[in-house]
Parts: sequence; C-alpha cells; structure tokens
Amino acid sequence: MMMTVNEPVLIIAFNRPDHLSALIDRLREIKPRNVYIAIDGPRGASDEAQVRECQALASSIDWTGEVHTQFQDTNLGCGRGVTAAIDWFFANVDRGIILEDDIIPEPSFFDFCTELLDRYENDERVFAISGCNPVPSYAQENPEAAYRFAQVTHVWGWATWKRSWQHYQLDMEGWYRQLPIRNFWKSTGRSIPGSLFWAGNFEAVRRGDVDTWDWPMIFSSMRAGQLTATSNVNLVTNIGFGANATHTHSGVPDLMPVGEARLPTTAIPVQVDRKAEAWTLEQHWNATYLGTLDRLRKLATLKGGRT
Repeated sequence: MMMTVNEPVLIIAFNRPDHLSALIDRLREIKPRNVYIAIDGPRGASDEAQVRECQALASSIDWTGEVHTQFQDTNLGCGRGVTAAIDWFFANVDRGIILEDDIIPEPSFFDFCTELLDRYENDERVFAISGCNPVPSYAQENPEAAYRFAQVTHVWGWATWKRSWQHYQLDMEGWYRQLPIRNFWKSTGRSIPGSLFWAGNFEAVRRGDVDTWDWPMIFSSMRAGQLTATSNVNLVTNIGFGANATHTHSGVPDLMPVGEARLPTTAIPVQVDRKAEAWTLEQHWNATYLGTLDRLRKLATLKGGRT
C-alpha cells in the first residue's frame, strides 16, 4: 500500500455527514495529495443542517493543503448534481478516482486504480476502472486474474480519465438513434432480457421518470464501444443502504466480501468476460424475462424527481 496517493480524488456528498465522516477517516489513512469535494445543496429546511454539516467536514481534511470544494447553493438532484461534480473535477484534472460519500474503499483500491489508469491511459478501448465486484469467482472466466473487462461501469468506487468523460451527456433524448442496433445488442450481452433491461433504463431517464447520472454514463460507454477494467476481488464497502439514501432505500449491497487487490496486476486482453457478464445480467440486475417485465412495470409507474 502506498502511504500517500498521488491520484486526484473526487468525493461526492449530499446530506449524510456520518457517511462522509467515515469516508474521510479512510482517506486519512492513505492521504491523497489532491482532494476535490462536491456537495449538493439542500432540498429545503428538512436537510439544510445535514448539508451544512457535510460542508463543514471538508475542513477536517487536514493531511494536505490541496483541498478544493464545490458547494451548491440549491439542490440539483442526483442527475445534474453528480454530473456537475464530475464535470468540475475533469475541468481541473486529466484523470482521477471518484467516490460517493457512502463508499469505503479497501486501501489497495487506490494502488489498483493507479496501476490501471497508467496502463490504459491512452487506450481508447477502455472507459474506466472499477473496484466494485458483485460477481463470485466461479462466475468469472479467469478468477485468478486481478481484473476482467465488463461492459458496465460499477460506480461504487471507480476511476476514469477526462478523455472518457468527454463522451458523457446527461440528456438521453434520441438515445436510440445514437447507438446502432447491432452495437446495442452486443453491448447488452446479446440477450433479449438484457436489451430490454437497458432500453427500459435509458428510456426512463429520457422521460424524466428516473433522476440519475450513471445510466447515461453507461450509455455513453456503450455508444463509444468502450469497456471497464473491473477488479475480480471486491475492493469496496457500501454503507449507504437505508431510509436516507437516494435510491438504495432497502436491502443490502450485492457485493462479494472485501479483499485486497491482486497487485501488481498482469495485463489481460481487452475483451468482455462473457461468463461474468451473463451472471451480472441475470443475478445482479435480474435481467431475466420475468425480472425485466417486473422492472418495466415499476419504471412505468415512477414519477420524476429525487426521493
């Protein structure tokens, strides 16, 4: 483990000071030199105190003088708020690590990201790096490898480059005209349920039924034909499941137990691990015929806005 992390780190927070404090405590252990912290504005009087407490926590980052803040005056929501934070981050850096306030990374996560950010910095086939792994070893094509390639970027602890983020757009209007059907079929696992699952998600964002930023980002990587290098060992803990979460109000994180990254890594072919991809669609996303039908019913009843 490096004693000090040189990669810029973006922290994205809102109204959960307990979670943000836990993340800052973890970062204090590895001391990233360059920290950016973006905090969305309050929705009203009900969470103004919590948002202000999160803003005050930025001053507890005392191991470096390179702390940059973006505090929104009003609430932008999950879609515009996170987009504004990452836009701001990449207006200032060429690459970096992105952590939402409820993600607590294992220390070797940072070395893992740095190594792969170096390796694929100029490789346009690679969109991002992820330390989040929901897939058990028996469902991976090469479980002894340090990482695999996936179509979808799992954003509970990830890293990318400015060159990748420039493909991103939050507006999903006309998304079905931007991605040829052959490419869409390939990107969704050559699976009818997988295609319906992602088409439903993209359409829900387009209609404003779901306020999120990560589905548009996943679409952007599909449109660009890019993959994400994903750790075969889970490197993060998500402490954010609960009543005050934006989307994950109940249940438990669908992740493998946390372990250490297999470092140094050995380069692998830049191609999708189809075994892991099929498992992810069926088990993690529940993108089966019945599961997708149920999800489309739920999406059809959603109202827009952050809840």
